Amino acid sequence: MAEGVCLERGGRRVLKDVSTAIERAQVTAVVGPSGSGKSSLLRCFNRLEEPQEGRVLLAGEDTRQIAPVELRRRVGLIAQMPTIFPGGVRANLAYGLDDPEDFDLRTTLESVGLPGHFLERPSDALSGGEAQRLCIARALVRNPEVLLLDEPTASLDRDAVRTIERLIWDLAGRGLTIVIVTHDLGQAGRVTSHVKLMVDGRLTAEGDVGDVEQAWPKEER
Repeated sequence: MAEGVCLERGGRRVLKDVSTAIERAQVTAVVGPSGSGKSSLLRCFNRLEEPQEGRVLLAGEDTRQIAPVELRRRVGLIAQMPTIFPGGVRANLAYGLDDPEDFDLRTTLESVGLPGHFLERPSDALSGGEAQRLCIARALVRNPEVLLLDEPTASLDRDAVRTIERLIWDLAGRGLTIVIVTHDLGQAGRVTSHVKLMVDGRLTAEGDVGDVEQAWPKEER
């Protein structure tokens, strides 16, 4: 949940008094024109950006009272371009964990649609869609409460896009809270009926895709 969040960067206010609630165990899509503040809001949710005013709450707790490492375990963020660390798939999944069990790593890989034997694969042998699913698995193995997805399919081909969209549905069905930023209203409609529109740093509409499309700025349609 965001309450009165304002964010300034480089002397420019990029978020302007944003207040919104995120439904638990649901997918919420945040859409809007380029530069409207969508990604900035997402980054405030796990304190990669610090708002100058307002606050962000996780299960009723002010995120400023949660240690950053703990917060980012509970609120995982997946960027537009897959961030793959040096080493193989196993090293990427286990990054920052204390002696994780192979069973847990393999099970998590399989939960995002990658075969368990990929655990032994070099990470640079993965396709773009596989790399993005690995990033999602790396967040999931930490048992997050919330998963933030920032344009996660923007650089993928159509088949990989559909795979990630099906995965989003599946994860929400397992009780995970998901927030996805996307420029694609069609994608928003495919993954959820909970859509929020941002324009010029403000949340200006919410509802289903039809409601948001009607509220989209005329000059941007």
